[in-house]
Amino acid sequence: MSRDCDSLPENTIVVGCGAAGVDFLATVATYPKPDDKIRSTSFKIQGGGNAGNALTCTARLGLKPRIISKVADDTQGREILHELEVDGVSKEGTSPFTYIIVDSQTKSRTCIHTPGFPPMKPDDLPESNLLTALNGARIVYLDGRLHETALVVAHEAVKKNIPILIDAERLREGLDDLIKLADYVVCAARFPQAWTEASTVSKALVCMLLRLPNIKFVIATLGKDGCIMLERCVNEDPSAEEVVVDKLLESLEMRKNGSTHIPTCISSPVTKLHAEGIGTVCSRLYIGTAKNIPPSELIDTTGAGDAFIGAVLYAICANFEPEKMLCFAATVAASKCRALGARSGLPYRIDPCLASFMQ
Repeated sequence: MSRDCDSLPENTIVVGCGAAGVDFLATVATYPKPDDKIRSTSFKIQGGGNAGNALTCTARLGLKPRIISKVADDTQGREILHELEVDGVSKEGTSPFTYIIVDSQTKSRTCIHTPGFPPMKPDDLPESNLLTALNGARIVYLDGRLHETALVVAHEAVKKNIPILIDAERLREGLDDLIKLADYVVCAARFPQAWTEASTVSKALVCMLLRLPNIKFVIATLGKDGCIMLERCVNEDPSAEEVVVDKLLESLEMRKNGSTHIPTCISSPVTKLHAEGIGTVCSRLYIGTAKNIPPSELIDTTGAGDAFIGAVLYAICANFEPEKMLCFAATVAASKCRALGARSGLPYRIDPCLASFMQ
């Protein structure tokens, strides 16, 4: 990451390619059992989709997002277009949508997703439109969906030296080709081990840096347990000690402050991190805590990961230090969780909870 300053250049453009849809959110007292008939306690229709949510977050934080996606000329499509500017509308088919059941008791959410049809293909994105979208872009974000089109976008971004951030939510078709082109990766908790088959998350992160030599950092988000980040160090210190990554992670965990009302970040020095059976990489390990939300204020976790990624995109554009970036992203994600749906709770740049980061 660049560490020159924390000021955000005007009109910073972020281009995203991926899912934009509609979420139908029903809150229930408890999750239904098979063959149950229950009533919702609240209901909301709101824009959704990983890319749509993350870019909405960046817009509220002050960036200028552009989205490459596909919707149909149907009711859902018109609702999506009402919230987002997209490249074009398909004349036939159905737009993507998701039914989301929010359990008031556990604060968990269950998603039933219906993909759009027909899916977006590279031919749906004229080269002139792609070049226009990427013109002046500071960073490109890919959520792992629409992989064929996303790969075209990624290759063009590489040609133009535009850095790429990949959302590795889970194993997806075509993700391996995309992730090889990434500069930054943000993973869901289970992805690193699923992708590398390593025995621990920390070993898996070492493995990812070794397999993906272009990656500057990789973050594994852990929900209420915060996140782990591994940052590659280009200038290796010959005198740096070799440390077993699992032991280093354990030592950092022991340094956590007992209070997580305010997100904190704990980091190691630049170290040669070793993962047994995998290899060694010169890097720096970070642990970020999540912001504690009182049960009475925790409404819905839908889209918390997208909010975290939107904040990371902002932090990269604003040249935040990693410690500041992780605390900022945790604060934005926590704010989102205080409202129903992926977008209602997303904070604006002027929100008081972000004041200390925007100075």
